Amino acid sequence: MALLTSQEAERILQKTLSFSKADEMQAQLFGNRQAYNRFGVNSASTSGDGENITLVINSHFGQKGGVATTNTLDDAGLERVVRAAEEIARLRPDNPEQMPFLGKQAFQDNPAAYDEATYNAGAETRTSGIGATIDGAKPKNLVAAGIYDNSGGFQAMANTKGLFGYSRQSLASYTTTVRTADGTGSGWASAMSHRISSIDAKAVGARAIDKAVLSQNPVAIEPGNYTVILEPNAVGDLVSFMFNFFDARQADEGRSFLSKRGGGNRAGEKFFGEQVNLYTDPYDPRLPGQPFDGDGLPNTKYDFVRSGVIKQLNYSRYWAKKQNVEVNPGPANLIMDGGNASIDDMIKSTERGVLVTRLWYIRLVDPQTVLLTGLTRDGTFLIEGGKIKSAIKNFRFNETPVKMLNNIDAMSPVVRITGSERVGEGFPILAPALKVRDFAFTSLSDAV
Repeated sequence: MALLTSQEAERILQKTLSFSKADEMQAQLFGNRQAYNRFGVNSASTSGDGENITLVINSHFGQKGGVATTNTLDDAGLERVVRAAEEIARLRPDNPEQMPFLGKQAFQDNPAAYDEATYNAGAETRTSGIGATIDGAKPKNLVAAGIYDNSGGFQAMANTKGLFGYSRQSLASYTTTVRTADGTGSGWASAMSHRISSIDAKAVGARAIDKAVLSQNPVAIEPGNYTVILEPNAVGDLVSFMFNFFDARQADEGRSFLSKRGGGNRAGEKFFGEQVNLYTDPYDPRLPGQPFDGDGLPNTKYDFVRSGVIKQLNYSRYWAKKQNVEVNPGPANLIMDGGNASIDDMIKSTERGVLVTRLWYIRLVDPQTVLLTGLTRDGTFLIEGGKIKSAIKNFRFNETPVKMLNNIDAMSPVVRITGSERVGEGFPILAPALKVRDFAFTSLSDAV
């Protein structure tokens, strides 16, 4: 059984700690169940349902550290992995940036992060949702593919200084791509939640089907700067890339768009439009996160951006000590406030523009400006006179989310994104759809 209780996990961790001969040691125990069903060409393809438990040991001798892992949890296995971590530590050079382990911490429980039904959901639930998409696609001569998965588990950590933490999480996701038989049209939709009951697989499939039908026989229009309506997954992908540069050390060392000329960072400066708020809150019931980070620091709610102003950057324990400031652990999630406009409202208010379903193959061009490049995909449409006029060929874009967040005309309510490259899985994100001015498309793409 991969889902251990707090008491069971603590018992294993304390036994592990008892074998330590290092100056200090920390042990982390992870257990999870992951189940999925994949489908393609309107039929089932693969399925899986597995459980796993992993123990990670980190042993310190002075400034030397060694890490070893195992999934053998009997006494002999526990002692063996501890000895392995200690041997590795002794062989390694000193690490001047290695921080001592934390002492006992106070963690707030976050029961909303775990849903029993999501952890236990079986193939019947998943295949029922998949079947609704296939049944909707076939009569329209469309071809559907995708994946429906659910997972859950726990993480626990303890060290020789008295720290102990335990939490549980669950997650479910349904993603589908639907294409026309002639290959000229493609639609995509997804949903992700910590509660599988919140995923309406039939509605997800219907959105992808509608996009596929609408995106047939796209026409080419000239690249250039357009008013663009970006659906939430596209927004979340771009913002998450930008968020990689909210690390104080990167900024202080001149490797970020938040670097100040001559040294230091630009916290306190206004960077974005007045309506832009970005923050983390592990206890937000819409997007519950872990109560502690990988070092054992409690995760808390705080602002990164409020009314367009940079309020806070992430400070690791080492960099906080070096800079003589408070530690600010990495966020448990990322939430961007939205507005009240629907995507239909945005379309109606647009004289000429482009509707983007999602982005793909996003890559960084310049960290100093967060200039990104990538492609639109699975439903890109020309808007004229407040209506969708036609499907258009996909674009390559070269744009920075810093500029995007200064050119906002309208925002929708937020949703949890999946992300084009599953960015919303490991790092939960709530994002709105945005209508923005002057978004740069630089060339056409023949990809569907």
